[in-house]
Amino acid sequence: MDNSTHWTPSPDENKLDLTDKNLINEYEAKGIASAELFVFELDSETEISTKLLLEIHSIAFSELYFWAGSWRKTSVTVGQLTPPEPSKVLQLMYQFIDNLNFIIRNALTKQDHVDCLTFAHYEFVRIHPFNKGNGRTGRILMNIVALKFGYKPLELYHREGNSRKNYIDAMKLADKGNFEPLTALIRKELTAF
Repeated sequence: MDNSTHWTPSPDENKLDLTDKNLINEYEAKGIASAELFVFELDSETEISTKLLLEIHSIAFSELYFWAGSWRKTSVTVGQLTPPEPSKVLQLMYQFIDNLNFIIRNALTKQDHVDCLTFAHYEFVRIHPFNKGNGRTGRILMNIVALKFGYKPLELYHREGNSRKNYIDAMKLADKGNFEPLTALIRKELTAF
């Protein structure tokens, strides 16, 4: 695997009719930065909701894509994982958000926080509620939770070296029920303000 991060495997139909992958990546990176700034400005008491996640996804991707801020309407395969059918996405997201908010309210120890962050990121990506941008939106969601617990945002991987491969390998192991590598990545990144 190439160690660099290429967010866009091939140009999708987009509002600006861009075909240059580097330019598309620049627009996407700008959108993600805007979504991250939006999150930093949220009140720490803001409850996580489906509306909030749709808004974050829209901020991140609406400059380029018509599907931004909308639930996935097509079936997808992500590596060896087949996310739930589109007809199940909304119900699964409501259940996920209810569970996540419950876990957040009841997380008392640092280990509880790590487990909650692992759940937040992995379960969101597993449901794969959007056409694209699920990993990036899932990391933003994880950072909302981290901020609620008083931690700095986590990166999970850096563009250089093997850290992206380690992250992907950890996610693949989580797909098989082994969450320890993902939990270890999160625990290593966790830094209090």
